[in-house]
Amino acid sequence: MNLYAPAVALAAAVLLSTCGQNAQLPIAATIGPDPQITEPASTLLPTINIPEAVGWPEGRMPVPAEGTEVSLFAGDLLNPRWLYELPNGDILVAESKAPAGSSPGGFRSWVAGLLMSRATSEVPNANRITLLRDADNDGVVEARHTFLDGLNSPFGMALVGEYFYVANADALVRFPYQSGQDTISAAPELVQDLSLGSINHHWTKSLLASPDGEHLYIGVGSNSNVAENGMDEETGRAAIWQVDVATGEARVYAEGLRNPVGMAWQPQTGELWVAVNERDELGSDLVPDYMTSVAEGGFYGWPWRYYGSHVDERVEGPMPFADDEVLTPDYALGAHTASLGLAWLGGETELPAPFAQGMLVGQHGSWNRDPLSGYKVIFVPFAGGEPAGNPVDLLSGFLSDDESQAYGRPVGVLVEDGGSVLVADDVGGRVWRVW
Repeated sequence: MNLYAPAVALAAAVLLSTCGQNAQLPIAATIGPDPQITEPASTLLPTINIPEAVGWPEGRMPVPAEGTEVSLFAGDLLNPRWLYELPNGDILVAESKAPAGSSPGGFRSWVAGLLMSRATSEVPNANRITLLRDADNDGVVEARHTFLDGLNSPFGMALVGEYFYVANADALVRFPYQSGQDTISAAPELVQDLSLGSINHHWTKSLLASPDGEHLYIGVGSNSNVAENGMDEETGRAAIWQVDVATGEARVYAEGLRNPVGMAWQPQTGELWVAVNERDELGSDLVPDYMTSVAEGGFYGWPWRYYGSHVDERVEGPMPFADDEVLTPDYALGAHTASLGLAWLGGETELPAPFAQGMLVGQHGSWNRDPLSGYKVIFVPFAGGEPAGNPVDLLSGFLSDDESQAYGRPVGVLVEDGGSVLVADDVGGRVWRVW
């Protein structure tokens, strides 16, 4: 055993956590259709600012927006990340963590992993999907069942026809499903291999079915921050894939999206929207995460460009697109907010104004910004099929008053058929209901 390893790791962690750059802009300046893009900050080491994940103290809950209430829908979950509602009203929650091999290795990654472990719960990787049933619709789960287990870091879920699809970290698989099933025991059928590259750095694979059920869309994140592991590791990554349900044929639908996670349909325009995590280590004010409508065949810049035409000087090699082919995102969600969840809220809803029509965004929270950003669920109002106004907090209070501790971290968001909003809180091990 190397007796010096713990001391070296501690010293490295302290060094990293005391370097970096403080934000020069308020977070609001990096939000909206025209965010302020500053010059990159030049620092010896990246900004590291990570609140310790501690879980919820007795008697404490998130803070809902005025005119709404929050209640515990389900607790005692192991890192709940993503949510899906079946047609009969059953709620599925994917409980998962990063799989083995998702780090590129080396001393820097080792130290980064040591630091980032502060921000995650200490529970094991459940590798399962749990079914939550609120049969009397009182907002409290009466029964839960292990719907699927033995998975590999599951994330996205979709029911199309008689098949239930799961996006594991390394593959899209499907299972036969009958309405009302409490559990699935059938073996998985491989639909699409997603083991792209040797690292699987951004392991979460989101999944969304088209309204007509003919296609599935998969969000596949990059294998790096800015291609520092080589472009060979990025083939097919930083992209949204489209899968033909009938034939199983797959293709890249849009690319240059560093880490596309939550996806949702905008019903007025029929457009696909996605929430994207942008790159790190350019300072506390860069680069804003964003949500955008997705153009078929579109290129959004990663890794050569960010937020339109801004050049990332760290990236070597020529960009295989012309500058005028790089698409600019529709709406910035704030620098380093780690915006993951995305869901359309509109039509029949229990929530009061101003939550009438727009996108909900689950912001997992920053590690590369000082002061912190994110750690809440926001609502971006829409009009005429486009974002129209400043975001409004729907659910906050995930941090301690001094921001040194994280009681929870929101990830997936889901609008139930009844109009209430469910929020997966991985650090807290809970699903919250806002109504």
